[in-house]
Amino acid sequence: MHPLLALLASRPQLLVDHAQAYAALFSEEFALAYAAWQRRVMLRAIALFSLTVAAVLAGVAAMLWVTLMVSASAMWVLVVIFLLPLLVGVICLLLVLQAADADPFANLRRQINADMAMLRAAGAADMADAP
Repeated sequence: MHPLLALLASRPQLLVDHAQAYAALFSEEFALAYAAWQRRVMLRAIALFSLTVAAVLAGVAAMLWVTLMVSASAMWVLVVIFLLPLLVGVICLLLVLQAADADPFANLRRQINADMAMLRAAGAADMADAP
């Protein structure tokens, strides 16, 4: 008889506990993946907004410079005003790209692989013991 079936017949509570542990692990992994997804969505929204504001302010600065022919000593103000949201947008995009490297459900995958390896080993041992 396969060890899993023997365990199921003799101590079913162990398998129920194991299934509950899997559910808890999945719930934890799902919460982490959802939080990471929310963070990426928020960073992308901030980046989009900041880059849009930077583009609008750059256009306004260019129009002001052409229209008013601002002196060279005051030009830095026009440049700095649109560089700040541009910098925020670029930082948010970099954070989104950095966060994309995360591997969701890695712990759950490792646990399933470990359990499958244990079941294969138990099955192989059972087959070796059979006459």
